[in-house]
Amino acid sequence: MTLTIHQVGPCFAGEVDGIDLTSPLSSEDAAAVHAGMDEYAVLVFRGQNLNDDQQMSLTLALGAIEQSTNNSLRAKSDIRLPETFADVSNLDKNQHPFARDDRRRLFAIGNRLWHSDSSFKPTPAKYSILNARSTPSKGGNTEFADMRAAYDALDNEMKAEVADLICEHSQVFSRQQLGFTDFTDEERERFAPVRQTLVRVHPTTGRVSLYLASHAGAIVGWPMPEARSFLRDLVEHATQREFVHKHEWRVGDLVIWDNRQTMHRARPFPAEEARDMRRTTLVGDGPTTAQAAA
Repeated sequence: MTLTIHQVGPCFAGEVDGIDLTSPLSSEDAAAVHAGMDEYAVLVFRGQNLNDDQQMSLTLALGAIEQSTNNSLRAKSDIRLPETFADVSNLDKNQHPFARDDRRRLFAIGNRLWHSDSSFKPTPAKYSILNARSTPSKGGNTEFADMRAAYDALDNEMKAEVADLICEHSQVFSRQQLGFTDFTDEERERFAPVRQTLVRVHPTTGRVSLYLASHAGAIVGWPMPEARSFLRDLVEHATQREFVHKHEWRVGDLVIWDNRQTMHRARPFPAEEARDMRRTTLVGDGPTTAQAAA
């Protein structure tokens, strides 16, 4: 079969047909996926019932993997998946949903804010690859925002304003927005702020994107209240309906998105129900500030 993509979002996001991801990805199909990501930024593959080994094989066929340790508040004794996977489920190692007041669950609620994966790391993520192993009876969808279209819609004055700005990103800031402040000293040190450019240029297409996330809590050289107000206004602009696509998960779905060109957020679902989502992540191109300087 020939791989085909048709657009499903308002200005981006494509659904892929004609490929079985449970089989090894050929170099031709890998090239087609990369080309599709450059164009659509989000690709949806329905009915892909992958196991962990198959998901890892797919990931490595697309690029170098980002290790997913130290992203959450799970203790080593409670890690459910290999360190090459980001466990974005609500399950403990015994496959039971977290209690409603479990700090691991409360920390993960931060994923319901608009964000870009690993923007809180010196080298942020390239692609995220998320596979649905079990889904709740309702809710739990993921929404994506096209940051290229959001940038294009800015007026020239605002484009000039954001052009050279540097933001500080930390998971401590994003969680504090929801009232979660229960961090140990070790966790605060681990989530120390890193600097990212507010504007990014795609290395292949040359398209310009806003680079926003709930993790962004400061602009270098700006007073804090002004910076946070400015960033909040930009997020509101970037997540208008005409820039957003909602993915309604089915078991077996696999979605790949480009964190350099999009933001996303998870939506609420019943706390007592399982939502088993397993993410592998491709490491990014390097620190954004170094890229901008180059």
